[in-house]
Amino acid sequence: MFYEPGVTEHGLPHDPFKACVIPRPIGWISTRSPTGTANLAPYSQFNNLTFDPPYVMFSANQTATNTRKDTVVNAESTGHFAWNLATYPLREAVNISAEQVPYGVDEFERANLTKEYGSLIDVPMVKESPVKFECTYHSTIRLPGHPPMGTVDVIIGRVVGVHIANWALNDDGILDVRKTEPIARCGYYQYAVVRETFDMVIPGMSEDTLYGLEGSSRMNRERHLRDKEGEKKDDGEGGEGGHTASAS
Repeated sequence: MFYEPGVTEHGLPHDPFKACVIPRPIGWISTRSPTGTANLAPYSQFNNLTFDPPYVMFSANQTATNTRKDTVVNAESTGHFAWNLATYPLREAVNISAEQVPYGVDEFERANLTKEYGSLIDVPMVKESPVKFECTYHSTIRLPGHPPMGTVDVIIGRVVGVHIANWALNDDGILDVRKTEPIARCGYYQYAVVRETFDMVIPGMSEDTLYGLEGSSRMNRERHLRDKEGEKKDDGEGGEGGHTASAS
């Protein structure tokens, strides 16, 4: 089958687009309003962008009444937001926090969750979640779409603090998904839970390249320092521009 979104009909009982891009990590984003009210909502269009420094993004479509989501308003107004790992044991709370309620309603209370405040930002986080990011707001990219819900705000934030529960790490110091049981969004009303992984290392890649796949900021900065030292050494041996001046 083939169809052009918004031009020709797909002919299926349900739209398949979101079901094609799976699984999608869930951005369980907590914010605080300018007046201090806590807000919590899941966004299935979420991901990390880079690792040194780390940035994340989530996108929030407008509401059915053609207004911006509370999370977007709060993040832009206060300059902060937090990400909380959505897990299988917390799935019902995630679902409850997804309900659209009037601005100013505390979803932590509605979902019976415990607030835990960050070390660097004044935003409540989900204490029951084993992994949390403290984020500072960076920018918004607003993509136009058809009303009422097509327009989307893409929020980018810099991760300034990471919280990981000790029990979520295995003996090798690796964050163990078999312990955290993260959930992901699939198509329609479907979700998935991650309990198994497998390793693959790209053949022929150097160690310096592989650290990018790991996302090691330490190794990236060490590489940068080595490159800088190499440049200084070349300049010192060859003079300015690395060339030896000839005698006249």
